[in-house]
Amino acid sequence: MLSALFQRAQLPHICCSATAHLRQKPYKVLCASTFSTLRLGQPTHETHPHLLKAGELTPGITSLEYALRRARLAASLPPGGVAVVPSASVKYRSGPVFYKFHQDPDFFYLTGFLEPEAVAVIEKTGADGEHLFHLFVQGKDAHAELWDGTRTGVESAMEVFNADKAYDVEHMQFHIAPLLQNAKTVFIDVPTQSKSACQKNFGGIKGPSLPKALEEKHTQPLRPIIHQLRAVKSGAEATLMRNAGKISGRAYNKAIRQYFTSEKDLCASLEYDFIRGGCDRSAYVPVVAGGRNALSIHYTSNDCLLRDGDLVLVDAGGQYGGYVTDITRTWPVNGKFTDAQRDLYSAVLNVQRNCVKLCRESAGVSLNDIHRVSEDGLRSELTLLGFNLLDGALSNILYPHHVGHYVGVDLHDCGSYGRVRKLQSGQIVTIEPGVYIPNDPRWPKHFRNMGIRIEDSVYVGEDHPIVLSVEAVKEIDDIEALRK
Repeated sequence: MLSALFQRAQLPHICCSATAHLRQKPYKVLCASTFSTLRLGQPTHETHPHLLKAGELTPGITSLEYALRRARLAASLPPGGVAVVPSASVKYRSGPVFYKFHQDPDFFYLTGFLEPEAVAVIEKTGADGEHLFHLFVQGKDAHAELWDGTRTGVESAMEVFNADKAYDVEHMQFHIAPLLQNAKTVFIDVPTQSKSACQKNFGGIKGPSLPKALEEKHTQPLRPIIHQLRAVKSGAEATLMRNAGKISGRAYNKAIRQYFTSEKDLCASLEYDFIRGGCDRSAYVPVVAGGRNALSIHYTSNDCLLRDGDLVLVDAGGQYGGYVTDITRTWPVNGKFTDAQRDLYSAVLNVQRNCVKLCRESAGVSLNDIHRVSEDGLRSELTLLGFNLLDGALSNILYPHHVGHYVGVDLHDCGSYGRVRKLQSGQIVTIEPGVYIPNDPRWPKHFRNMGIRIEDSVYVGEDHPIVLSVEAVKEIDDIEALRK
């Protein structure tokens, strides 16, 4: 039922002519029998039918949806506008030892292309989203592919990723200046540092040709435009995030059911169950904070022993098809809440429930509005528990973070979008109130050194929110029942 609801949340209308070229391509180009043996730089339906359905470029997202995203971006640009979106580059720990590659979120959103050292150029050619899609990629290179794996190459960039024109990125200096020659405005997120930093940001292969081509051009930031598009999720995106929430929530329940003696073991078990359950990987470095470690909001050392009688706060989630979920749960190490733990946990849970209810378009509120509701609620709950909250103690000490953020391809999605706009149907946000009680005589003794946060990823509906991480139990009776 939820999948059907999400599928009704479609991308805004774009003129058919903007994507007509996709339907005009011969079907054999996309489905030739040779594709069953042709390997690209990332999975395809033909090589990985267990991961992708026919027509999908990445799990759950079709080539048509990627084309519609580019059309929406083109429709958002002024006449003569050109958008330039570099991919991410490989990052190195030391020498030849590299980190696992993570694609730039904006580039991923527009192309579905998962290789490094690439550049997308979207050239507005008319009204209603009409555009040309140029894609610079690494060319085929037998020696490089022997070491680093298969590359998609220029030809497949057009055949599979629907680029109108594709080029070898090593020849970018011969093509980028003519592409930008007639542009009235180039939309690109140019670093504001020195020229050398600019070249470094755009990667070794892409620079200095790209920065040089921009020297005489009027440029404007692209990120605010893309983030406005990314802020509202399509039905396919929401379904991916529901899958991430479901798998991650079940992994949480499995962890709560077990007795762990160390943060390290709990963390390892949870990350294993994310992947074993179907997620690609952890969405971010988990927080597994036993006892007073939970007072550090981004504690990630995860190397202490867990003590009987303490709480453990876990902030973790899986990534599925390039989309993430963000969940936090807090539970007793031994599976049974003490009276003090129960009282403080109930206070946070009551506020979290009330804030989740506001995640609907009809409420007419922003994330900042919901944050104020969370502060008022925690102030009331903590006062009833004997806290003296004078002199800004709540926001400065006990609850120093915001109640939520947007989530999607990024953990903190669409950072330039801000939290002041009213929530719209189709957006996905986190709701995560928390309290962190230092060992200080100002606070009731039986609550000191407790840190409690409860967080869910929530789909904003027109009249009702949908908790995407609902599988992860959070009611006290449900948590304790998992240990019985």
